[in-house]
Amino acid sequence: MRDDKSPTKYIFITGGVVSALGKGITAASIGRLLVERGLRVTIQKFDPYLNVDPGTMSPFQHGEVYVTDDGAETDLDLGHYERFIDESLSQANNVTTGRVYQDIITKERRGDFLGVTVQVIPHVTDEIKTAARRLGPDHDVVITEIGGTVGDIESLPFLEAIRQFRQDVGREHSLFIHLTLVPWINASGELKTKPTQHSVRELLSIGIQPDLLVCRTEHDLDDGIKQKIARFCNVDVNRVIESRDVSTIYELPLAYRAQEVDDRICEQFGFDTPPPNLDSWKAMVDRIKNPSNGRVRICVVGKYTELVDSYKSIAEAFIHGGAVNDVEMDVEWRSAEDVEARGTDFLEGFHGVLIPGGFGERGIDGMIDTIRFVREREIPYFGICLGLQCAIIEFARNVCGLPTAHSTEFDPGTSDPVISLLDSQHQVTDMGGTMRLGAYPCLLQPGSRVHGVYGADEISERHRHRYEVNPAYRETLGAKGLVFSGMSPDGGLVEMLELPEHPYFLATQFHPELKSRPTKAHPLFAAFVEAAVTRRDVLRGTPRDSAGQNGAAEEWADPAADRTSGVTVGR
Repeated sequence: MRDDKSPTKYIFITGGVVSALGKGITAASIGRLLVERGLRVTIQKFDPYLNVDPGTMSPFQHGEVYVTDDGAETDLDLGHYERFIDESLSQANNVTTGRVYQDIITKERRGDFLGVTVQVIPHVTDEIKTAARRLGPDHDVVITEIGGTVGDIESLPFLEAIRQFRQDVGREHSLFIHLTLVPWINASGELKTKPTQHSVRELLSIGIQPDLLVCRTEHDLDDGIKQKIARFCNVDVNRVIESRDVSTIYELPLAYRAQEVDDRICEQFGFDTPPPNLDSWKAMVDRIKNPSNGRVRICVVGKYTELVDSYKSIAEAFIHGGAVNDVEMDVEWRSAEDVEARGTDFLEGFHGVLIPGGFGERGIDGMIDTIRFVREREIPYFGICLGLQCAIIEFARNVCGLPTAHSTEFDPGTSDPVISLLDSQHQVTDMGGTMRLGAYPCLLQPGSRVHGVYGADEISERHRHRYEVNPAYRETLGAKGLVFSGMSPDGGLVEMLELPEHPYFLATQFHPELKSRPTKAHPLFAAFVEAAVTRRDVLRGTPRDSAGQNGAAEEWADPAADRTSGVTVGR
């Protein structure tokens, strides 16, 4: 731990050559190493797009919208940050160009700049620097990822701001990490350093000299390559870091530790901290890579499965749930529209089915058909947000005898609106940031399945939705066996439901995947994976013993299949 009187240290991570190199995972991995050294670390994302937040953006374009406890709709990289450093983040950890300009224009309209011409420099850059400093007082290190790629026009104000920032605080309190690409050229059979050289030259033209270079590559960077990069990019050779593809992203802190990345950072900042103890992290990675309890097959039926990043937190929560159950997760992502077209018989081969959140009418019939199939065939089911609402619709139609039951989101004129808007939402016209967002408390029914899973009477979980279970139908649904096992403290809102007579049928209005961690799997995902393992063993005819272990060790699927990826993505 640093001396509380010493200034906060700031790390800025930029990317070059191509997008999607993994700045977010790099930031998160470095954050984990520094946390393990006893430092108070937080991570923030500066995104160059003009949207105020990603809340109204298409999941196909931007991926998952991650929600924090305080209700901020943020970039999915904040999910990586939270999972790696195990700290709940907030609105202050995600800043976009749109938010920066919105704040500046608000100040200008209020009269804060009377008599002054408002310009990119100094007003926009000052606002960005203020955002960078905002998290400093409570942390030893603030890591800031700059979205986009060096050379993008929209990133320039952020790059200029962090250039100025170093001048403001000094080199001993700031550090620049540049993530770049060293591609392998098949035609010549060699690694090429020119893209990295050009990317660094682009940064230098802005006035930023990287302190560390993290090089994404498919092959080992030998000493000769590292020396060449160091020479042409003006960095010490021991600060040229190789970043190879890994079988699970949770290996990356171990790979960086092996190259003493955290040592280089602590040297520059003058931190005198013990080396990190990564024993528990290594054990978690080993369980992900080498599970001893076989494989389970899970099907996710959703609206945005063409881009699995739309459900990034769910994919990661499955990895965590698999690790705690010591099983490999074979997760297949199916479009709800595909289910509508092809039917549900294919689901018979899965050990569990999950329906995640989403918006709009597309694919709803496929989800409802899926739920009926797994309910009647007693396949473990886990519904999240829209998955709960579709479960209500299916149960009302096929068990309660209400064939026209629907959500007013999809059929405003339905005669049985089992899902409807809250009164407070009827007058809402703006779509951005107006849903029920962030953490809300939930009371669990004693003796229910979820009460046993959580081992608690009250929980807090994160929400992102507009529509709720219509209280007028709760008695009708309950009379047919549906149990509302989680409710808001005032009893007005349904948060969780379950079917006690089903081997495992559970749904939540909130998003539990947002709070799952690699070292602390969310209890609902751990329990769902356990239920899937039980179904697998029943199908094999080898029920689990009282200790919860398999009675047989053979693979459910091809034993030669790759078992190191954690979550196998298939369609």
